[in-house]
Order: sequence, then C-alpha cells, then structure tokens
Amino acid sequence: MGVYMKKIVIVMVLLTVCLFGVLIFGTKTTTVPAEKLDLSSARPVAPEFQLNDINNKQVTLSAQRGKVVILNFWATWCPPCREEIPSMNRLHKIVQNLPVEIIAVNIEADGQQTVPKFMQKQQIDFRVLYDLDGAVHTQYGVSKYPETFIIDPQGIVVNKVIGGTDWSDPRVVDYLNQLLSK
Repeated sequence: MGVYMKKIVIVMVLLTVCLFGVLIFGTKTTTVPAEKLDLSSARPVAPEFQLNDINNKQVTLSAQRGKVVILNFWATWCPPCREEIPSMNRLHKIVQNLPVEIIAVNIEADGQQTVPKFMQKQQIDFRVLYDLDGAVHTQYGVSKYPETFIIDPQGIVVNKVIGGTDWSDPRVVDYLNQLLSK
C-alpha cells in the first residue's frame, strides 16, 4: 500500500470514529429534574391554537380553559421525546380524574404517516395533535425537543421544561395540584 493510500485510510478511519462519536454522544439524553418546575415566575398568556388530532378532530387551546394543560412538543425521531412518553402515560393515568389535559403536539411534516403507528407501538393514551406546517411550534418559540409548556387553568404559561423529564414523579403531581388549587 502506497503512502497516499495509507493517508486516505487514516482519514477514513478518523471520519468514521468522529461520525460514531456524534451518533453516540450527540443523541445523549438528559432528564430535567422535577424540582426545576417553578411556580413563582410571571408568564405570558399561552397563544391560542387550532390543530387536528389523530382522528381529524379539531382541538383548540381555549377549549381547555379551566384545566391545567401540559403542552408537549415532540417528534418520533427524537430520543428524549420517546424516552419520556412512558412517564407521560403514567401521569395521564394519575390525573385522569382531575382537570388536567396532556396534549402532545407532533411537529413532523409527515406526522400523519408516522404518528399513528408510533402511537400504537408506544401505547400512547393522551391526546396527540399534528402541527404539520410548524405554525404552532413557531408561535410558541420551540427550538428544542421535547419542549413542554405548563399552562394554568386561566390560560397562562406558568412553566416551560426543555428536555425529557419524568412526568410521573410525585413532585410533578404535587406541582399540578398546586396549580389547580390556585
């Protein structure tokens, strides 16, 4: 093997190692601790939206007034999004008799093709909406996934969580109960 070929092989090996490093470490997930939830900060009114769910039923934020809304922006290709789904399912079961609505807004342009199969596989129990044109996640200023907004019964954004979290943590349930008692 000539010197030129050895250099090409070395460069290819280095590129392969770098690619695997990005794939392994670039998709590393972090979980946001439940104690990061903060009741004290003043927040804006949550922007109104109108999106369709998986059954093509129109859903609006204003129809959720009187409930605490957990508005989660996610994608099927997002590892931390996929990791937090089981805890959202558990939370959904915990709060099913309370005025709490979990709404997961899928941001994929091809969501109508990818989401139903994904939901069936993951056994998602909470409401999923399609933001096919990206208008709502843009309106909310979402830049990382998952990104979740906690909206109080008056429609005020009281918290935002960026990254995956354990939604079934008892501190989250306590936090939601505090919002309901205000």
